[in-house]
Amino acid sequence: MQKSNIKEHIITVASKLFYTNGYNATGINEIIAKSEIAKATLYHHFKSKEDVCVAYLEVRHLKFMDDLKNYISDKNEGKQKLVGIFDFLRDLYRQGDFHGCWGIKTLGELPPENEKIVLVIQRQKKELLLFLGEIVGDTIANISLAETEKISGGLYLLYEGAITESHLHRNDWPIHLAKSIAPSIFAESKLK
Repeated sequence: MQKSNIKEHIITVASKLFYTNGYNATGINEIIAKSEIAKATLYHHFKSKEDVCVAYLEVRHLKFMDDLKNYISDKNEGKQKLVGIFDFLRDLYRQGDFHGCWGIKTLGELPPENEKIVLVIQRQKKELLLFLGEIVGDTIANISLAETEKISGGLYLLYEGAITESHLHRNDWPIHLAKSIAPSIFAESKLK
């Protein structure tokens, strides 16, 4: 296996373990064993478990954002674009391997002093929020920056609540509820 393929393989194995079992419950030795590599191989590609986790978060987020952007771009109507994140989340939930938000799940396991991973998760959440702002700006006519931030922030908070509560209750009713509430956030706005 080539070096880049080994690194990708380690990230893939670690990703499944971190997302399913959690960051703290997944040890380096388990990643090594499931990856079928030597300890030296893992440490050749990553300095620490924390670095493996950062790579996991980056890969997971990049795929999520790419998939979300493609999903939203297929929506024609303004309202469909604005609530599309909830349809996307519903589809993620229905895939069967749903354990909530990988970033928030990881964050909940970290000690307060772990700045490196916290900063990665904060940056990723900000990127999602900015993307929602772009959708709002592209979908609603003559909207101010303050109104864009209010609407995109509201959609973001509904999304975050829906993903967490759907994982907690092991049911997609929070996603459906969030989607039904979302239009009230932009009801008075003029859709393009």
